[in-house]
Amino acid sequence: MRLTKSIIGMTLACASMAILADKPVNSTIVNNDLTMNKIMADPDWMGNAPNNPRWSHDGQSIIYSQKVVGHTHRQDFKLQLGAQSIEAIPVEQALWTASQSAAKSTDKSQGVFIYQGDVYWTNYQTGEIKALTADEESQSRAQFIDNDKVSYFEGRKVFVYDLASKLSTQIAEFKTQVDPNKEKKKSYLEQSQPRLFQYIDKKQKEDKFQKERREKNKLSKNKTFYLGSGIEISTFRLSPDANWMVVGTIKAKLSGEADHMPEFVTGSGYVNDRKVRPLVGTSKPRNETFYLFDLVNHKRYPIDTANLPGINDDPLEDLKQSSAKKIGYKYQELQGPRAVYAYNWRANGGVEWTRDSRKFSILLYSYDNKDRWLVGMDTKDQKSKTLHWMSDEAWINDWTFNEFGWLPDNQTAYYLSEEDGYSHIYIKKGKRKARQLTEGKWEVSDLTISQDGQNIYFKANKKHPGIYEIYRVSTKGGKIEALTDLGGVNDYVLSPKEDRLVIRHSTTTQLPELFLVNIADKQAPVKLTNTSSEAFKAIEWNKPEIVEVPSSKIKRNIYSRFYQAETNARDGEDKKKPAVIFVHGAGYLQNAHQGWSGYFREFMFHNLLTRQGYVVLDMDFRASKGYGRDWRTAIYRQMGTPELEDLVDGANWLVENHNVDPKRIGIYGGSYGGFMTFMALFKEPEVFAAGASLRPVTDWAHYNHGYTSNILNTPEVDPEAYERSSPIEFADGLNKPLLIAHGMVDDNVFFKDSVRLVQRLIELEKTRYFETAIYPVEPHGFREPSSWLDEYTRIHLLFERHLNP
Repeated sequence: MRLTKSIIGMTLACASMAILADKPVNSTIVNNDLTMNKIMADPDWMGNAPNNPRWSHDGQSIIYSQKVVGHTHRQDFKLQLGAQSIEAIPVEQALWTASQSAAKSTDKSQGVFIYQGDVYWTNYQTGEIKALTADEESQSRAQFIDNDKVSYFEGRKVFVYDLASKLSTQIAEFKTQVDPNKEKKKSYLEQSQPRLFQYIDKKQKEDKFQKERREKNKLSKNKTFYLGSGIEISTFRLSPDANWMVVGTIKAKLSGEADHMPEFVTGSGYVNDRKVRPLVGTSKPRNETFYLFDLVNHKRYPIDTANLPGINDDPLEDLKQSSAKKIGYKYQELQGPRAVYAYNWRANGGVEWTRDSRKFSILLYSYDNKDRWLVGMDTKDQKSKTLHWMSDEAWINDWTFNEFGWLPDNQTAYYLSEEDGYSHIYIKKGKRKARQLTEGKWEVSDLTISQDGQNIYFKANKKHPGIYEIYRVSTKGGKIEALTDLGGVNDYVLSPKEDRLVIRHSTTTQLPELFLVNIADKQAPVKLTNTSSEAFKAIEWNKPEIVEVPSSKIKRNIYSRFYQAETNARDGEDKKKPAVIFVHGAGYLQNAHQGWSGYFREFMFHNLLTRQGYVVLDMDFRASKGYGRDWRTAIYRQMGTPELEDLVDGANWLVENHNVDPKRIGIYGGSYGGFMTFMALFKEPEVFAAGASLRPVTDWAHYNHGYTSNILNTPEVDPEAYERSSPIEFADGLNKPLLIAHGMVDDNVFFKDSVRLVQRLIELEKTRYFETAIYPVEPHGFREPSSWLDEYTRIHLLFERHLNP
């Protein structure tokens, strides 16, 4: 299906409404009325924003995806810049779409990529695409070796395909078992047999001779590496020339006991018992062992982690001693180096090679979350060295700001670090001291290295904590150049010729759209898509004001979204207003930015509340993202304390500055926001009159390890941190109305969290203060509009009953 739209005023209109014309938007919600039904309806009515923009190989087109109305799958579009058109890419051209993001040959004339488990090759000059493999085995990680060969994986086997001969050769295989060819230690009986019997002696010598003869006659050398038994491969990264492999292994079965989650509404009619994640602190430490393998000469070299700086120190020693004394067991000192593992949250698996395959770097984390090392190794001498070491008495940020790699000169490493309190770019060449390229009280992310290595492009909130623009800086240092000035929040993809940017731009009231920025001529950005529906644009949205709420505890302000109430005719302007404070989830998340929020339903709900006379405040309390290391780690060992102090400051600010009735302030939020709603009502009931806690954590000892151990260590090491941070410990403080809402198939924050708290409240005889709402088919993030509607109708009724009677 081909769809073409003309560009009017240099603006391309998106084709989504045409391609999906057979599924019209519900006409009952295409008007300026803002109702709960509209807010909680399937968000298709708002228009589906373009996602995952990327450039075609020739830089003449932009490819992006868009959700199909009424379905969960996405449709790809081709936005042809020269022809001024947008085309829906048919399924039959999916190979072409995949080819545009292929791994390129050295001369960039060819590409190789994986599609549905097979390796494909494309010639960009002719447009030819052909399969290099077509079998039942699944291939992965295809990459070019110069211009004439392709490497790829098949499980733990490594192959090289020669484009000239069209032959595929297995060059290595990695097995997690003991080498069967390794000569075993013989028992006394086995050693005595050839001594006693000539027949045995003669036969064994002949067998050995024949084996050696067969080995000499082999056309190729042994390709198999045996790593040992009882382990799993956790890191697996091939060099660009396919001559070297970095491998990391861990002991098998490290995970703790899986918890269980029943599913009540099933196709069979029977309850399904689902195994889910283990709890924090119940798994064995992930201690990874690393090797560099020479695939050509069939050798292995250990990558030393036992001599990393600080590796033998125990930053939790005092806590462990105190906990041992409290619980009554003998404290045991750290035995040997601490456990480390490769940072594998990124596509590179924690390892980056130089283009010439001479060096690699690996990003390591300590299992106790206190240290991060960037380790480099040269394949010439197989000696490792620490390129960078960062230690944090709270925890290292493993959620973001961990980009690293090598510049094209094959000598200079680059990385992000929070060592000065904010995420910034550093480069290090050889033995020279690392140089910081960016500096200030703002955060850098999303790095792109120019092809010549002269510049680094990045995203940063340099001019305001809530505004993210695109910048570049020379790798030689100097002035930072702003490439956009759009305001709001912007993400980018650099064009192949590095002369243009495709920007995904949004504001607080506008969904993301694509824009084109020409870097050189500094012309105004060109809007490329217009995907918001007429129904959404017809609504007069109450644009939140970004405000700075003064803190009573620290010398910094708390950035927040503030929604002013519309004048309520029944009350008049002078009457005290009710207020609602929204608490965002995740903890480490920024919501008081100036772009479109992932909490779009809440944004619309807040608009509805303001129409009914409420004031709404949405705060980036301490723990939130976007404000530096100290803001992030303020909650270390005391989750729920600094955040609550900030929320109370927010409530007081509303009373003092916006005519809010101090006895009519409500609070609500989901996940982390649900946790904080509990803390607010349990510990500050005189400040908050009512609250709704959605999919909440009630006891941090029941949450996952990766998130919780960063902030609270583990329950065995730091029980006090868990006790002071878990709402279930403070449930006796409840004396205001509380709604607890939770999905029963939530495999993130388990439904049992709410069940356990309800039992606690029952035993505390808090019956008159709380009610529950359960959602039998909902996971952590609700999927069904009917569930959203039910939940937020209950929240609205709670506030209307207790804040705005």
